[in-house]
Amino acid sequence: MEQKFREDKIFVGGEWQKGRGDSLTSSFAAEGSVNATLSGASTEDVEQAIGRAQDAQPAWAALKPHERATVLYRISQGISENVERIAWVQTRDTSKALSETRALANSAAATFRYFAAVLETSDELMTVPRGDYSTLSVHEPLGIVAAITPWNSPIASDAQKVAPALAAGNSVILKPASWSPLVGLELAQIAHDAGLPAGLLSVLPGSGREVGNRLVEHSAISKVSFTGGTSTGRKLAHLAADKLMPISLELGGKSPTIVFDDCDVDLAIAGILFGIFSSSGQSCIAGSRLFVQRKIYDEFVARLVKATNKLVVGHPFDPTTQVSSLVHLDHRDCVEAYVELAKQEGGTILTGGTRPSDPSLQNGAFYLPTIIAGLDNSARTVREEIFGPVLVVMPFENEDEVIALGNDNEYGLACGIWSRDAVRCRRVARAITAGTVWVNTYKQFSISTPFGGDGASGIGREKGREGLRAYQRQKSIYEDLSGQPHPWARWPAES
Repeated sequence: MEQKFREDKIFVGGEWQKGRGDSLTSSFAAEGSVNATLSGASTEDVEQAIGRAQDAQPAWAALKPHERATVLYRISQGISENVERIAWVQTRDTSKALSETRALANSAAATFRYFAAVLETSDELMTVPRGDYSTLSVHEPLGIVAAITPWNSPIASDAQKVAPALAAGNSVILKPASWSPLVGLELAQIAHDAGLPAGLLSVLPGSGREVGNRLVEHSAISKVSFTGGTSTGRKLAHLAADKLMPISLELGGKSPTIVFDDCDVDLAIAGILFGIFSSSGQSCIAGSRLFVQRKIYDEFVARLVKATNKLVVGHPFDPTTQVSSLVHLDHRDCVEAYVELAKQEGGTILTGGTRPSDPSLQNGAFYLPTIIAGLDNSARTVREEIFGPVLVVMPFENEDEVIALGNDNEYGLACGIWSRDAVRCRRVARAITAGTVWVNTYKQFSISTPFGGDGASGIGREKGREGLRAYQRQKSIYEDLSGQPHPWARWPAES
């Protein structure tokens, strides 16, 4: 398709201007080429964006909920009308398959639509009084929200933060990842065209060290919502703690997938393939630790390897592609290093473990879907997030053992369970430490259902009706109904 990248400008409080920071390069890793070089944001741009956000936010917060919702509906419609454009930019920016980036763009549109509806139907609460007074629990905007998003699914991640934060009455400063700086700017244009008042949204691509840290440290920022790596999340949490500022962290994962011997094998294999190899494994919820009950282990793994070998690895614009390029050559090298580590730890490569031999893919950051056996739960390859198309398979004997193995990890983001025994599925789902558990499916999402992690996978939740409240502060209001002075004061005094 014939498309062009937008000019070298960032979006600061409703105005397009050249960034004053270090340059960023957006690469098309599938071909080893450069998309565009962008002048990134500087701390000066951050200060300007914050000033404009402070000016714009009070009037936005003062609007009635349905009035803010009307703007969000228009943004949703604008995304829907520009799905092909957004998908093309995101595929070039991240090398994800075009079929996937279309789905992500549609998801972003649905997110804005959902939170517009939540806003219109969200009621305050009159609590039960325990005296001669009425009691209200109300929710008010925080002020300015900093949203820091990752490179693997930018448009969807952007929407999951920007939509509820705006709905709640805040202004938002969005900092996209340095490896994917272009998609957030498309959202900025759509929001501008939809009539979002100037100042309420800024999009500041730039370095985490300069732009990200300044946003977290700045006294005018009332909340940070971050999705990304655990090590960065920990550093941001320390900065937020110094301010006593709320922060939401959606971080890494090393999610277990559990296959019991009574499972529907075809259903399980299809779900496991999707759970680990879609997005080329570049997903925080990827089911990267597979535990198979020993009774069916050998047969199941053999069928899984056979199915993996049939996956189509190819160019992201090829409609038949299932596994596309990784986001960056450096990231491909990191994934390769983990597979080499697995070999050193005693692992056996059952399939993959190398770059594809197809000459047409040689310039890209491709890596074959890889399955590794022969490791136990203590291996680094099993414990650390690889963020690539690498699956480690291990046998287990019984339910108690696999629950212990599944929970024996610092992460607690997701889990998959495959069994025909509904009672056992429910029992194991409750016993596993994870923010999301899928039963006989995997990597299915609904904007209406909360999402987040435990442990090293983060704190806080996004999505769902409560996702709106995550960007507001609660206030209690007591209104006297007695009309009498408080008896403690003994006033007015008796004559």
